[in-house]
Amino acid sequence: MDTPALYDLSPAIRVMLVGLLIAVVPLVWVRLRNPQASTIGRLQALTVLTLFLTFDLVLFGAFTRLSDSGLGCPDWPGCYGNASPLGAVAQITHAQTAMPSGPVTHGKAWVEMVHRYLATSVGVLILVLTIASWWQRRRGLALPINPWWPTLTLVWVCVQGAFGALTVTMKLFPAIVTLHLIGGLVLLVLLCVQAVAYAQREEAPVPAFSGRGSLWLVFALLACQVALGGWVSTNYAVLACDTFPLCQNSWWPEMDFQQAFQIWRPLGRLQDGTYLGFAALTAIHYAHRLMAYLVLLALAWLAWHLHRNPATLRQARWLGGLTLLQFATGLSNVVLGWPMLAAVGHTGGAAALVVVLTWIVCSRRSALAAEPRASFAFSEPAAQRPVR
Repeated sequence: MDTPALYDLSPAIRVMLVGLLIAVVPLVWVRLRNPQASTIGRLQALTVLTLFLTFDLVLFGAFTRLSDSGLGCPDWPGCYGNASPLGAVAQITHAQTAMPSGPVTHGKAWVEMVHRYLATSVGVLILVLTIASWWQRRRGLALPINPWWPTLTLVWVCVQGAFGALTVTMKLFPAIVTLHLIGGLVLLVLLCVQAVAYAQREEAPVPAFSGRGSLWLVFALLACQVALGGWVSTNYAVLACDTFPLCQNSWWPEMDFQQAFQIWRPLGRLQDGTYLGFAALTAIHYAHRLMAYLVLLALAWLAWHLHRNPATLRQARWLGGLTLLQFATGLSNVVLGWPMLAAVGHTGGAAALVVVLTWIVCSRRSALAAEPRASFAFSEPAAQRPVR
């Protein structure tokens, strides 16, 4: 049977219609759930719901990758030129018969296409947010968020779609898959900024501390760790070390960092076509593990300082709980042989940490806007501040 073309746009309209039908459900839900809400209230509800569904999409994307379903449909945007695996039963059956444990099976095809449908529906919701924001701005309604924010989000979700296509057509190229994961987290950041702006339109948040350097440093460390984690996952290097805290019965096992961080290369191979060595996989894994120690300490430190201020106690609890979750799921991946639940949970924990840190940053920026003369020292707990 002939190999399908990598790009076959003939089913694109039908795939988009499926995504549109899925997007109608949350749109109707927002309408029915908030019958008496103002326009701003409905936009806030839709923004929060879109953020939640995007988080779910990131989790399902992790499941798609971890279940080896990324090539369940080897063309894009459909499946063997069809809008669903139902129209490609013969092609999928032929591929599955030839290689029962291969990348193309009926189950994997459905996982991959459901991921594409969900991604399309999120894109529709972001498009609605963008159009509604500009329409209300034109009517003279003062929104808590500049309409350019949802516009930027719409542009970014289109970029994400392009990376999703490249993930398939470039056969799980590690750099592309990692960038696709990072792009999904950037999408969460953009939506979280808007959700926080809507939530704070009637109240002024109080930051745990006003020193911007420390907070941004923690965020930068987390971003680096997320990128390293994506590199571990896309190179299937999780099981290069199956013990903790030692790796291969050593504190410093044999590693090849030069091969490990040769970025632009096919999956499992180097640029010259030779296979990626086990020492390189060990280096990828161990670099992520070493960075994890630093990031966990930084997150714990930030959670402790947030906990000192009653106004940010909820943020501190979220940050502390997610930090413990990340440690638990990361450890489970190593010692339990990369179970699906722990692996997906580890990606979800990273995404949730990114959202919570964005929430903290946005809260702090709003408070500094209200108090432009704030100092760069840790603020006192509210109960200890002198009455002025």
